[in-house]
This record gives sequence, C-alpha cells and structure tokens, in this order.
Amino acid sequence: MFRRFLRTRAFSLVELVVVIVILGIIAAIAIPRLSRGASGADVASLQMNLAIIRNALNLYATEHDGQYPPGPTAADVVAQLTQYSSLSGATSATKSATYKFGPYLLAIPPCPVGENAGSSAILIDSTNSPPQVVTTGGEGWVYNPNTGEWIANSDQTDPDSGKKYSAF
Repeated sequence: MFRRFLRTRAFSLVELVVVIVILGIIAAIAIPRLSRGASGADVASLQMNLAIIRNALNLYATEHDGQYPPGPTAADVVAQLTQYSSLSGATSATKSATYKFGPYLLAIPPCPVGENAGSSAILIDSTNSPPQVVTTGGEGWVYNPNTGEWIANSDQTDPDSGKKYSAF
C-alpha cells in the first residue's frame, strides 16, 4: 500500500518534458518582445528629450527677441539654458532685474541613443541647416544657434522605424 501511494504522487518523465517544452515556447515568444521594448524605450526617451530641449529653445527665443542661445561655445549655450539670462544673453546664477529670464532647463539631458549615447555634450554647427552629425568628438547633441535646430549626434538608424536618430 505504501508503494502505491508514492507512485501516484510522482511526475512522469513525459509530464516533465511537456512542461519544459511549454516554458521554452513561452521564452521564445517573450525574449524578442522584451528586447524590442528596450529599443523602443530609447527612441521614446530621445523624442521626449528633443521635445523638452526644443521647447526650451523656443521659449528662450521668445524672451530674447527671436534669438536662440548664441553660444559661441557649448558651455555658453548650456549656461544660457540653465541659468538666468539678460536680454543680451549674458548669464548669471542669481536672478536680478537685469538677469530676469530663465532658466529654461535644469540640465542638458544626455542623448539616449547612438554612438555617443549618455553624453550631454553639445557640438555647435552654425553653418549647416540641418546641423551635420560628427560622431568622432563624443558629443551627444548637435546644435545650430542661427536656426535653433537641435538633433541627436548619431549616424545610426532606429531598427524599428528605419529612421536615422538625427532625423527625429
């Protein structure tokens, strides 16, 4: 009687194989979907960062007689977007009667995609419209201060849409 009781409670080899096959099928379906979700998150982050930055640039231009942050260096552009500024574009860490505009951003967000993903450095390109991508310097973004165009500094393409990251 004791033997029969143990025997009815055990799993057979066939049952174990069926369970393993089912788990393998579920994994084969789920893993590609999860990896596609990660690339989609990068593109969504890029689009959100671009929208925030472009909104800040437009607000700056609205308050500075139609002029985008002129730079001339990337550090100047960062200061003009993250500190208080005067009508002429001079910056100050504290607000006063002269420095009454801004700040428009807390910080420049890092570019989430491309060869220089994770970099918040800016490449200034005041001659080309749209700005030209140059990935060798390590900058995450490219900015044209004459037109206010801001793009991701990447030659890579989004695998889902087939669109270059610099074209978003």
